[in-house]
Amino acid sequence: MGRLTTIIACAVWLASLPGAWALEFSADQITRINGKSRKANIYYRDEMWRLEHHDLGPVNVTIVRKDKQVTWLLLSRMRHFKTVPYDPEQAPQVTERLEGEVVREEIGTETLDGHPTMLYEVTVRRGDRTDYYYQWLATDIRFPLKLARKDGSWIVEYRHVKLRPMSDFLFQLPINFQPLEEFDQNKTGKSDQAM
Repeated sequence: MGRLTTIIACAVWLASLPGAWALEFSADQITRINGKSRKANIYYRDEMWRLEHHDLGPVNVTIVRKDKQVTWLLLSRMRHFKTVPYDPEQAPQVTERLEGEVVREEIGTETLDGHPTMLYEVTVRRGDRTDYYYQWLATDIRFPLKLARKDGSWIVEYRHVKLRPMSDFLFQLPINFQPLEEFDQNKTGKSDQAM
């Protein structure tokens, strides 16, 4: 019996190590910045994620490849994409500990989207800047369902979280999409010839 307890304790310890397992999930992501809400479906695997935006606009899908240091903005109606450099500030905060976290205080419990959560106040330091957040961490799936700046200016919430493997296909460029840069050059070339 003692050996089984040791094996289970080692497995739990290994699972708690950063990078010991890949986080893969899909969810509805609701972001509120200065009172304006945006909704997207997110498909996430460490180093890459895909956002399918619900709001109207030319870009309806964003694929981020941290491993390649690029972001692809897909304009599906035109079958074009734009490549922009990866911006670490845009990375989803989906780990239990926040980057730069220096203090974490338990505030209480709450149920969110059917999950029991522990509410924390978290202090984060990045360089000279100190930020304060509230984090609702689902205790059953060890996932941050909601993160909000203490001043209320920024909130991100995840609903209908499903922890499951994600297909490679979600993080690839569609084969029939063309770079927007080529489209711009062809458009310019045609208008030059017309003159």
